[in-house]
Amino acid sequence: MRNGTMTDDPSALITTVKLTWIEKQLQRWLRFGRPVTDTILDRQRRVLSFAPGSVFAFVRWAANDYGTVESHIDIVRTVGSGEDYQTVSCVQPGGEVLLHQSSWPRVQRVLEVIDAVEALDIDPTEVSPDYWRHVHHRLEARQQPDAYTKAQHRAWLRRRALQ
Repeated sequence: MRNGTMTDDPSALITTVKLTWIEKQLQRWLRFGRPVTDTILDRQRRVLSFAPGSVFAFVRWAANDYGTVESHIDIVRTVGSGEDYQTVSCVQPGGEVLLHQSSWPRVQRVLEVIDAVEALDIDPTEVSPDYWRHVHHRLEARQQPDAYTKAQHRAWLRRRALQ
């Protein structure tokens, strides 16, 4: 990933994500997120646009005749004008990467963590960015991430309201 900085151009405030679905070959899909626009290019491709400060989970998977050749999940917070960002494949211009995991077993583990958050009736887009970083670091260390709790979430919402 490469670092950059957003410009003051208002059109640069929108982050786009290119989704692709070619059965058994290439899948680029969103696990969660709230796009402000959804443009269907054809039966296999779409482009989603996100406002600054949005959070989404983006899954990339590819296979060939011999099996899976690529598996990634990124949880990204879109950035605004003047904020630093990291580039992510199929995400323009990029964003603040809160979590990145590669290999299908790790991607599956992140999907399970997202499912557990949703089981608490918490929208994953509203989860504390610190929690996604925690999950990333725990999985990198091959440790079990702590579960997100409603108490943690309430504390995060209060802290965010003060900012």
